[in-house]
Amino acid sequence: MGEDLVIRARQLTKRFGDLTAVDHLDLDVPRAIIYGFLGPNGSGKTTAIRMLCGLLTPTEGSASVLGVDVPGDAAQLKSRIGYMTQKFSLYGDLTVLENLRFIADVYAYPRGDRRARIDDLIERYDLGGQRKQLAGTMSGGQKQRLALACAVLNKPELLLLDEPTSAVDPKSRRDFWAKLFALADAGTTILVSTHYMDEAERCHRLAILDHGTKVADGSPAELQQKTGMSVVEVLASDPAAAQNILLGLREVQSVTQLGIRLRVLVPEKVADPVALVRSALASNGLSAECSRVDASLEDVFVAVTLEDRAAEEAA
Repeated sequence: MGEDLVIRARQLTKRFGDLTAVDHLDLDVPRAIIYGFLGPNGSGKTTAIRMLCGLLTPTEGSASVLGVDVPGDAAQLKSRIGYMTQKFSLYGDLTVLENLRFIADVYAYPRGDRRARIDDLIERYDLGGQRKQLAGTMSGGQKQRLALACAVLNKPELLLLDEPTSAVDPKSRRDFWAKLFALADAGTTILVSTHYMDEAERCHRLAILDHGTKVADGSPAELQQKTGMSVVEVLASDPAAAQNILLGLREVQSVTQLGIRLRVLVPEKVADPVALVRSALASNGLSAECSRVDASLEDVFVAVTLEDRAAEEAA
């Protein structure tokens, strides 16, 4: 029996005039996992999500969400999905309670169960102290919790979240992700977009998007094993000078400074990347400690986006 897929997209493409926002995206999202879209602003994350929930019509390709073809039959999904936009989109001049009641009306949530459901959400998402507060006066973290409560009010099978933590502090982000894991453990499938590496590492699986193209996908551990790059960590007496020297080497693909250390990406075909880096620095009079280390997800992201851009330039 095949994998139980909540989302299946093939060659999904969206163009706006001459701009290709999403370029022939293939996507398989299994049930009850957190699947991430990782990419910078402008990489196509929001456009892809809006096509998957039926808000945008693809230029090419097809998609099935919970067994429903989108956008053609997207109306059938209304009661089965939840969607949280990047920008706070609830009513600032309504209270927390009024916003939740309004969303319950939108979903035609059974009136006999409505009060208990809203009370449960207010408690679960720590909104008890804000029950009668106008949404527009709340902090970023409080707005985020209210938006999530509204998005899950109808107990969706699939939750689509577009950069939900972009405007909140680190503690609020951590608490938010704890709630996402609780939802996934209870059987909800979650598709979340982010440009934060630490959030991407928390996903069960993820796709890396760059200029509308999916350049890699898999679990974070799988992606870290197939970068095609060796990573050399350098502790140099003069990091800035060391970075300039290494960027001048034909074999070096990228150099990133993290505090007093450098992370250097070298293609795996280079037999001894540590010796290459150490020799280049020594010949320029710089002493350094050099060692090979495991690739981080950020290293993976840099490697695959470099490959994608090199392929574009070659074409």
